[in-house]
Amino acid sequence: MFRTERRRNTVTGIPDVKPVRDEHHSVGELVGQATEQLSRLVRQEVSLAKEELAEKGRRAGRGGGLLGAAGALAYAGLLALAATAAAALSLTLPVWAAALIVTAVLFALAGVLAATGRAQLRRAVPPTPEVTLGSVRADVEEIRERAHR
Repeated sequence: MFRTERRRNTVTGIPDVKPVRDEHHSVGELVGQATEQLSRLVRQEVSLAKEELAEKGRRAGRGGGLLGAAGALAYAGLLALAATAAAALSLTLPVWAAALIVTAVLFALAGVLAATGRAQLRRAVPPTPEVTLGSVRADVEEIRERAHR
């Protein structure tokens, strides 16, 4: 039979349990050890999921900030482009007509972008800790295999 030896993992800070060869254990002790090990496994998986989601959150935050800055600069460029287009059209049309045409084109473009963005948001899936879910599935499969032995 096995008994466990507890040591703290220096990398994760989570206690490691290593089996040590022993001769006699009662069923109650074995069930207690299995329960303790399963509980530790669940805590480690939850810890891994937290770390993975935190990393994804940090990346999403940085990406969102950069996209916001890019959007602000693109907006300023679009305003300059609209003024340039209106000035160019005013050479052949009255100023009010040139401004109206540029405004209509900008609103049409905004409508297309809004519809495309809405469709993308509908297809988006909620963020999930994919690595952790794979690890949990592997753990469950390993437990099932060992239970059938």
